Amino acid sequence: MRRRSAALLSTMTLAVLALAGCATSGDSTAEPEPTGTPADLCAAAADSGPAVEALTVSDAPLSDGVVEVTFEAPLTVDQFQRQVVVEGDGAPLEAGQFVDVAITGYDATTGELVGTAGYNPGEQLPQQISPESTLGIVLGCAPIGSRVAAAYVGGTAEDGTEVPPAVYTFDVLGVTPTAAWGEQQEPVEGMPTVELADDGAPTVTIPEGLETPDTTQLATLKTGDGITVEDGDQVMVQYTGIRASNGEEFDSSWASGPIDFNTSGVIEGFTKALVGQTVGSQVLAVIPPAEGYGEGEINENDLTGETLIFVVDILATQHLAAG
Repeated sequence: MRRRSAALLSTMTLAVLALAGCATSGDSTAEPEPTGTPADLCAAAADSGPAVEALTVSDAPLSDGVVEVTFEAPLTVDQFQRQVVVEGDGAPLEAGQFVDVAITGYDATTGELVGTAGYNPGEQLPQQISPESTLGIVLGCAPIGSRVAAAYVGGTAEDGTEVPPAVYTFDVLGVTPTAAWGEQQEPVEGMPTVELADDGAPTVTIPEGLETPDTTQLATLKTGDGITVEDGDQVMVQYTGIRASNGEEFDSSWASGPIDFNTSGVIEGFTKALVGQTVGSQVLAVIPPAEGYGEGEINENDLTGETLIFVVDILATQHLAAG
């Protein structure tokens, strides 16, 4: 599936540093090295220290989307530090999961609030956690519902931007499933049928005599309870693509896991399968060549001229205005 690259997270500096693992230079302690094995998320968590222990972090439930943190500024941060300030009562995080996390950031030099991200639906996408990721080093295997405080040294970002020392809180809101979880819907007569494996991966059966439609035909197989995907959103999905001519799979995310991209960076028919749907939904799309890869000769490496069938699980969306 052809797509364009796009920013995966909020443009806020705090979100880029905290979740994208943006490397810094000028101080070897600015980005901690992960510890433990790939299977040991608990061991990957960084240690506590005097800077993070000097913070007074509210343990109150969120009321206005900001976690109150007080400290004597300027706060000296000589190495990356983190500690769990509120331990949740949910299941511990596991490597490979896609974590929904909300962030509040403060300037460690001035004590001023930098901003927040992730407290409202559609502000940012869930991020996959591993011992090698910054998110894994910050959260470790903290239970869902936890609040984690962290102190960053600061330094120079990859784009040359000078980033001051900072204090963050991370609220572990939950884990996003890797398959659509919406309510099952009745199949649409005449459309391909879909059977799901235990992990949610689809197998598509094409009915005899399936005709190429003039425009993309959609059937909602599951209706999710999440927010609605808007035009221009960054979405996270699982998908499988099938050639209508012979039933062969030509592309799928299920072997490697969910991917994200912008709704404006894919073929027209795929965009139609996303925009207006709710998160948690599974959508079946039959896409004619005119809304796929155009008309022309077909060869084994080209989808030109093909009618395409996609099964799409919509797992999360980030609105353009929130990016």
